[in-house]
Amino acid sequence: MKMRLPLRLFISYAVVALVGGGVAYLTVSLLAPRLFEDRLGMMMDTAGNGMSMGSMDATTVRSAFLSSLTTSLIVGVLASLVAAGFVAAAVTGRLLRPLNAVRAATKLIAAGKYGGRVPVPSEPELAALATDVNTLARALADTESRRTRLLGEVAHEMRTPLTVLDGYVEGLIDGVFTASPETFGSLSEELRRLHRLSDDLSSLSRAQEQRLDLHPVNADLADLARRVAARLSPQFEDSNITLNTVADTALPVQVDPDRITQVLTNLLGNALHATPAGGTVTITARGADDSGEVVVSDTGAGLAEEDRERVFERFYRVPGQSRRSGGSGIGLTIAREIARGHGGDITASSAGRGQGASFAVNLPLRSTDKSV
Repeated sequence: MKMRLPLRLFISYAVVALVGGGVAYLTVSLLAPRLFEDRLGMMMDTAGNGMSMGSMDATTVRSAFLSSLTTSLIVGVLASLVAAGFVAAAVTGRLLRPLNAVRAATKLIAAGKYGGRVPVPSEPELAALATDVNTLARALADTESRRTRLLGEVAHEMRTPLTVLDGYVEGLIDGVFTASPETFGSLSEELRRLHRLSDDLSSLSRAQEQRLDLHPVNADLADLARRVAARLSPQFEDSNITLNTVADTALPVQVDPDRITQVLTNLLGNALHATPAGGTVTITARGADDSGEVVVSDTGAGLAEEDRERVFERFYRVPGQSRRSGGSGIGLTIAREIARGHGGDITASSAGRGQGASFAVNLPLRSTDKSV
């Protein structure tokens, strides 16, 4: 069992005190008798060689005793201070070593260098501090990596439509393309893609900074699920995908209907893209304890275990998925932030790739108790 820091400090102070007291005691006990004899000898020599111990008066003996005791105490105290100082320096150095390591690591973190790690000492409290600093360094390193990756991903997402636009404009200037409605329609499509990316990035920024403009009202989560399914059903029919809706039980919630509709639309849209023709997508609204849950399940591409959480990362694409599927790649990130802004969450589950996936939106139910 590791000794806790307060007990170690107490023991350290006690050791310093014991060392100082022990050195003082040994110094006085060894030095005082010899000094006393020397003082008496000096007094006898001063009084005359014929003077004996018996002829000395009490004042002379007392004076010799006090002189030798005072000298011994002075030497003993100085020796104890020196010994206690060495012990205290050793103990302090041992305790400050991990703290100095923490200070050095925090200076590196402040300078933007997140690779350094603090060695974990044996003391539980200092070990906890070192672990927290290491965790902070890893979190900041991950944040910096995400920021750098985000800049690259945004540049990549913008590069394709900008390249297309640049090609069409140059083609129009050189006369390669004619100014036809089809050409302008292609230009308009790429511009809409850029606008959508810009709007999604703005929404993501507000969501992650908890600045979402929410207007919660009393609503029925099951009814919202039915409405979204009905609005998107023509797209499922065109893709020859069966859309089943199981949302018969009312689920009273207090949410922003537009935002939750945005979340459910995103989930159903993803399921539509992930499910091949002849497949099935099911949206189910049900109660679960004190929360309402809407689950969107499909028989599509599915998710590997390592992808179940990563699909909520910005611009993350499941391996093998088309880079351009009509979305900006941050729809699930925004959807989760919206759900969390309502006090809920979104989770993903799947039996594996090729075995379909399920996304569950959980939101707290509104209390229907009207009693005062």
